[in-house]
Amino acid sequence: MITGAHTVLYSSDPEADRNFLLNVLRLTHVDVGHGWLIFGLPPSEIAVHPGESNGPNELYLLCDEIHQFTREMADAGVHCDPVKTERWGKLTYLTLPGGGKLGVYQPLHERPAPMP
Repeated sequence: MITGAHTVLYSSDPEADRNFLLNVLRLTHVDVGHGWLIFGLPPSEIAVHPGESNGPNELYLLCDEIHQFTREMADAGVHCDPVKTERWGKLTYLTLPGGGKLGVYQPLHERPAPMP
C-alpha cells in the first residue's frame, strides 16, 4: 500500500539548502521541472511517540558512524552541534546553509528491515 515517504523542508534560503543536499550530502535527485529538485533518501523508518498534543513532526537522518559524519561535515565547512548520547542513539544537529537545523543520529536501537 505505501511505496515511500515524501519529506518537505521549509527554508528561508532553499537554493543554498538544495545545493547542500546535492553537493555535500550527495543525495540522488531528479529535476521535476524549472530546477525543482526532489532528492532520494535511503530506507527510512517511522516511530510514534506519546505527546501532550499532536505534532510537530520531526525528521532525522541516520548514519552508521556519527563521529565520522561530523568530521566529514566539518571538512565541508558545515557546523554540527556536539554529539550527545541518548539511550536510543548518538545525536547531532547540523546547520543547513539556509540557517535551519537538521537532526542526524547513529541509532543504538535495532533497525527494521526495509519494505520490499
